[in-house]
Amino acid sequence: MKREISLSALIPLDTLPIPGEPVVEEVRPLKALYLLHGYSGSHTDWIHFSRIRELSDKYKIAVFMPSGENNFYLDDEDKGQLYGEFLGKELVDFTRSMFPLSTNREDTIIGGLSMGGYGAIRNGLKYAGQFGRIIALSSALITYNIAGLAPGYQDLIADYNYYKRVFGDLDRLLGSDRDPEALAKQLKETGSSFPSIYMACGTDDFLLDVNQKFHDYLIQEDIPHFYKESAGTHDWNFWNEYIGPAIEWAITDAKSTN
Repeated sequence: MKREISLSALIPLDTLPIPGEPVVEEVRPLKALYLLHGYSGSHTDWIHFSRIRELSDKYKIAVFMPSGENNFYLDDEDKGQLYGEFLGKELVDFTRSMFPLSTNREDTIIGGLSMGGYGAIRNGLKYAGQFGRIIALSSALITYNIAGLAPGYQDLIADYNYYKRVFGDLDRLLGSDRDPEALAKQLKETGSSFPSIYMACGTDDFLLDVNQKFHDYLIQEDIPHFYKESAGTHDWNFWNEYIGPAIEWAITDAKSTN
């Protein structure tokens, strides 16, 4: 990235004894979750708006929440800001060097909401040798919608210039390494280890259709995964409902089903 990056971290190494309660044994090395925020958010969102500190303590899992700004956790080669490579390589290596983290792929999880859900899926697949689990809540899988956009396009979120800057040539987006379907297909064709995937989206979420499309693609390709729809919209009520079950899924056997 060639600059400082803001990062929030939860490292549950110390447990205060509670009178009358059994002493909790220290767990080392720790499993690690790299948890991504959404569009217009920051590295403090999960700390401020979710139960993540409670969950980190409960499941004895280290949680790292980096700033992704509004770049969808993709590499911007023109600027020399390689968000994807930063997540998939440097951040994992850096945190492992600082804290007692497991180096086991199955203990290394990437997750996020909305833009961060896309970032978790894309980088979890792109760096499948690094991550054994992917948690994707209300994922902004907008590659389906923005591929082939014409100059002058504008929606409620952004415009053609933004999408082109972040995702590159929109006429070549599908099939590129920014297209989750293409990354999944490549892993399958090469026989590479496939991360277990947990997806959840609210039935009133404006991103429901693209989550359904990716879910249908995974079924079509016979790629095991967990997928859940339930009442909810694009907000912290839904994300708080699912982040706990998602983490519990990720730290157990994560036996995924369509």
